[in-house]
Amino acid sequence: MNLGNKSLSQQSVSACPIAPRIVGRGASSPFSRTRRLAAAIAILAIAMFTGIAQAEPDFVKQSRSLFDGESLIGWEGTAYWFRVDDQAIVAGRIDEQIPHNQFLCSTETYGDFELRLDVKLTGEGNNAGVQFRSKRVPNSTEVSGYQMDVGRAWDRSVWGAIYDESRRNKMLAEPASEVSEKLNTEGWTEMRLVCQGPRIQIFVGGVQTVDYTETDDSIPRVGVIALQIHSGPPTEAWYRNIRILTLTPTAP
Repeated sequence: MNLGNKSLSQQSVSACPIAPRIVGRGASSPFSRTRRLAAAIAILAIAMFTGIAQAEPDFVKQSRSLFDGESLIGWEGTAYWFRVDDQAIVAGRIDEQIPHNQFLCSTETYGDFELRLDVKLTGEGNNAGVQFRSKRVPNSTEVSGYQMDVGRAWDRSVWGAIYDESRRNKMLAEPASEVSEKLNTEGWTEMRLVCQGPRIQIFVGGVQTVDYTETDDSIPRVGVIALQIHSGPPTEAWYRNIRILTLTPTAP
């Protein structure tokens, strides 16, 4: 190699690569801290994703269907207002007024459980719901108990709220307005209900809407599940993929 007129010291500097900076155990560089933080975040993200990915198959595997997609076996109600169409339970009618609230009730009762289903509304009206820990009111079309609300009421969204139907007749818990604004309820909407002891949680499209704890010990914690169509203008509420997982009761 021809180094020309460069001195030996210049040749050495030019020919030798710059040695990397070595950080001792007692020191810490911003670069290394950033890399460690990024690695930790990546590991956490992977763990969370894996947990979510495993949770869905586990629910499907451990839960059972409350609707076979073809018939209303396991349910009781007025056939005029409830039918099966395209593997969904359809409540209400799109061609006439609905004079009274109507409910299709499960023939079994449930206490502590996780319920998941898809819901959508069509027609002129915009209100329905899913009763739970409820019971029929004698000589009436009504059902008494908790309701996981669907749609709108009182000029506001009530998706994922808890209403006490034909009992205390009031909202027990509603999502904050900023939560309601985030919800996408166009078309089919996934709803999830978790009841364990006095605690009730509802999720709409994966977003938690309420986390309610019942303080009245006289309120029953066991009852039927019922699908509602609200009285009013021609409307249909469609329900599908109805699955339930029994949970271990909490200690009193």
